[in-house]
Amino acid sequence: MKRESTRHQLPVEKTSDLYLRKADSMPQRLSGFIAMMGRGHQAALVVLSVFLFAVGILPLEVQRRIVNGATYGANLNTILGLVLTYLTLVLSEGVIKLILNIYRGWIGERAIRWLRMTVIDAGERHSEERATLAEGVEMSIVLAEAEPVGGFVGTSISEPILQAGILLAVGGYMIYLQPLLAFAVLAVFIPQSILVPILQGLINQRVKTKITVIRHLSEEMVDHTSANSPRHQAARVQRLFSTNMSIYKLKYALNFLMNLMFQLGYAGIFALGGYYVITGRIEIGTVVAFIAGLSKVSDPWGALVDWYRDLRVTQVKYELICDASTLDLPRLPEGSE
Repeated sequence: MKRESTRHQLPVEKTSDLYLRKADSMPQRLSGFIAMMGRGHQAALVVLSVFLFAVGILPLEVQRRIVNGATYGANLNTILGLVLTYLTLVLSEGVIKLILNIYRGWIGERAIRWLRMTVIDAGERHSEERATLAEGVEMSIVLAEAEPVGGFVGTSISEPILQAGILLAVGGYMIYLQPLLAFAVLAVFIPQSILVPILQGLINQRVKTKITVIRHLSEEMVDHTSANSPRHQAARVQRLFSTNMSIYKLKYALNFLMNLMFQLGYAGIFALGGYYVITGRIEIGTVVAFIAGLSKVSDPWGALVDWYRDLRVTQVKYELICDASTLDLPRLPEGSE
């Protein structure tokens, strides 16, 4: 049955920018879609990210000076001045991160809006040419698949630059303080860098299966013609359950191994750092700086791993959206809002 057109009823604010230019199709690669959403915005995010990790390294040095000053009898005014400097740096870092996150969210929501409106508009313009079951795929894309794909656009470039910048800055600072202790900490990341791609590849296979099953669920919910629909749907729901449980097992096993590696890193700092302090080779403030440094790199390393996971999963989801779309789609012009 032909659906009644509802394009004039769509309450979307400022959507005229979505239809100013036409393209033959969606970009076939995720990188092309990210570029289409605005290179200027991505450049601005990169600038904010670089500034953030540059500022983020300074509190570690201030912490080290506070501890050493208190240990070796610095006057109170000096300590209070360092504390005030520390608070100023932390506040500045927090404000920059707040601006960066809001900006990322805005860019991501623009991409989500574009994907959803593209699918809806294409469906309305070609309603007579589509098979009925295509409505189920359209429903799945609009309601479920567009959000993670579009949301990734906001963090696609700035996130790895920010997190890798923090890792390099803190790592360089550690090497400057004590090279041998720094390289002992570096060993924490070697097993993780091997395990992450392997386990993520297994997760991606299951994500692709999950999306395909969800689309089949949506198609049959729209069609209602199959006599075996309840039995087929129940089997698909069970397969979704099994697939999701498999993803959880792989994901949390990787998290467990990562946490274990970091705890081994702390143990190495305590053992080797304690030995160096006892033998007079380093100050206690250096050990404190290493402990704070490892804590500071654990978050960006985890964020970098999460970004890699999101990248691989989003590539799979975007390819499936492209495969489902054979219609002419609108392009978002460069620099529009």
